[in-house]
Amino acid sequence: MSDRPNIILMGIDSIRADHMSSYGYPKLTTPHLDRFASQGALFERTYSAHIPTTSAYASMLTGMDCFGTQVVALRHKGPLRPEAKTIAEHLRDVGYTTTCVGFSGNPSGRGFDKYIDYKAWGTREEGPCPKAQSLNEVAIPELDRLVAGDQPFFLFLRHMDPHAPYLPPEPYQRMFYHGDECDPDNRSMDPVLAFKPFASFFKSWMPVGISDKDYVIAQYDGAIAYMDAAIATIFEALEAHGIYDETLVVINGDHGETLYDHECWFDHHGIYDNVLHVPLLIRYPGRVPAGTRLSGFNQHKDLVPTIMDLAGIDCSELNWPSAQHFDGESLVPLIDCEQASGDSEFFISECTWMRKQGWRTPGWKLMVALEPDFHFKPPVELYNLVEDPEENNNLAEQEPEIVADLRRRMDNWIAKREAETGLTNPMLTQGAWHGKEGVEGGFKTSQEAYDTLYIGDINEGRRLQAEARKASEGKEEGEADA
Repeated sequence: MSDRPNIILMGIDSIRADHMSSYGYPKLTTPHLDRFASQGALFERTYSAHIPTTSAYASMLTGMDCFGTQVVALRHKGPLRPEAKTIAEHLRDVGYTTTCVGFSGNPSGRGFDKYIDYKAWGTREEGPCPKAQSLNEVAIPELDRLVAGDQPFFLFLRHMDPHAPYLPPEPYQRMFYHGDECDPDNRSMDPVLAFKPFASFFKSWMPVGISDKDYVIAQYDGAIAYMDAAIATIFEALEAHGIYDETLVVINGDHGETLYDHECWFDHHGIYDNVLHVPLLIRYPGRVPAGTRLSGFNQHKDLVPTIMDLAGIDCSELNWPSAQHFDGESLVPLIDCEQASGDSEFFISECTWMRKQGWRTPGWKLMVALEPDFHFKPPVELYNLVEDPEENNNLAEQEPEIVADLRRRMDNWIAKREAETGLTNPMLTQGAWHGKEGVEGGFKTSQEAYDTLYIGDINEGRRLQAEARKASEGKEEGEADA
């Protein structure tokens, strides 16, 4: 039996760090993860630099930024480039058995020995959607199988709570809400349901007559609390097997969520901090001190190097060309108090329902639209993150010198990465990022974007997801369980 630790990585889709009680949220949404965090390290400033899911997981599972992966769009076409090896491929090379739950078909999910899926979508008519329990029903037997093996294992679990639709089961539905969600005097949902691109999707899972935005936010919080309780079952299984303290367990969010923020209603597009700021928790007794809270900056690209470092795996052991390397850095020096922070200013990108790039520093945020967006927002946005942390006051016109300075830093970094990789900025090569035929060269106006983009209802979402899975050429052959 190898002396290397078993590794469990839980990726939580659409979770805002600031809606977790372990990160200071006043509602007790994550009591089990709070306890987990107290037994290990909590990273206060982890950022998903490349939005949304496809690009975020590409960095999270390769240790590379978007220039290394060339993945920036939700609807990325084709496989992950072979030079961007995944953590599953690396760990398989050094003797690990690997299983992926809930992520088959994604380009950065390449290289696992086994793939298992579970139901992760629902509708109002179907009632509450027990996504996290559905994951447990397939993950726990798989964990039992892996533990019985004679090789160290890597188990990747992709949680779909609290991703929309927010349909937690009882008692989580009203755990954080007391009132009338259909109060006719409350008109806070009027602009949400009037937003044509998303209206059909919302109506397919929100209550008929919904009028109170706070009810929808409470469902999001309830989905977090439900997922938190389900994750505790995984911890209990590890305890029952007697391997919890010898297992490296990592919990990370792929991106956050807009709720009633910035008119990006109940979704995860844009590059505001409510989408960029995600949780990162690591528990590994004997190596990661309990009760550690780290304020240094870090990004998804740092995750794989950190896991490798904590597992005692040297890059020289990996079946990887010597010219290749991680773009990220191990966070072990932060854990060991040998370093205060990772990169504190960095490139950010979003290619979901809008195509934007930007530059974030500790004090400022620059966003530059590469084509008009369907929210009719200005082409350049600038926010003072110290005085305006919620990013409500666009200072682009008042502070042209700061805009110019941040744009210069961003452009210099882009030029540097293009020279290092020999590849073009991937944000400039996404002509069909929106998946709409007949739109050449990007949208010319916001009205064109508004009239063209459309999520559709839940069934449409399922269909698009199935098509994306079928079209993906990046998944290794593996066992797929329904």
